[in-house]
Amino acid sequence: MMNQTLDTLTIGQTGYVESIETEGSIRRRFLDIGLTPGCKVTCVLMSPSKNPNAYLIRGAIIAIRREDAKGVLIKKVGE
Repeated sequence: MMNQTLDTLTIGQTGYVESIETEGSIRRRFLDIGLTPGCKVTCVLMSPSKNPNAYLIRGAIIAIRREDAKGVLIKKVGE
């Protein structure tokens, strides 16, 4: 199975973080908001351009840019 990234979730889809493949300040931001391996993430809103999208992470809705979301490997629920 190919690795999927956070940006592939559509509204209402849920996944679990497998790993964070980013570096530097964006990695620190992800860790600070609780986006860690095993964390449940649900896509709740998509902008018309699909950039950024809003995700429900540990009870908070967080907007994440598409290019940053591509650095988060996930496993979608039901796959």
